[in-house]
Amino acid sequence: MRYVFRDLPLEAIHPHAFKAAEAANCAGEQGKFWEMYEHLFRNQRALAPPSLAQYAQALSLDTAKFTACFDSGKYAPEIRKDIDDAGAANIEGTPNFIIGLANPKNPRDPRIKVLRIVTGAQPYPVFKAILDAALAVAAAQNRDAQK
Repeated sequence: MRYVFRDLPLEAIHPHAFKAAEAANCAGEQGKFWEMYEHLFRNQRALAPPSLAQYAQALSLDTAKFTACFDSGKYAPEIRKDIDDAGAANIEGTPNFIIGLANPKNPRDPRIKVLRIVTGAQPYPVFKAILDAALAVAAAQNRDAQK
């Protein structure tokens, strides 16, 4: 099982969301993506660049490296691609979860066969049922691939 996080900054709701996504990715270079993500989530009304720099400092990041990364726009193309990919999948909001299967003959292939898209925050039993069904499909697929 893989869990892949993609950026989908909703700038219509949060005008600084794109820069916040860049900040999270820059924090990730120093092993603090999820910590920055938590700061951003808790402070959704304070995502302007000065606040992002304060969050980097609060996380004890190397602020010179963080600032260089952030100011460079290094992650902007990757974030734009994530936005485009979401649009191609008709995903317009967050959270969304794509449940799918990897190619059993080539597990390194990044493409998946989409089984289900789960929209919105859902309780554990919903995810459990969906993942159990996906695992059953994967088991059958693996049996067929071994024949």
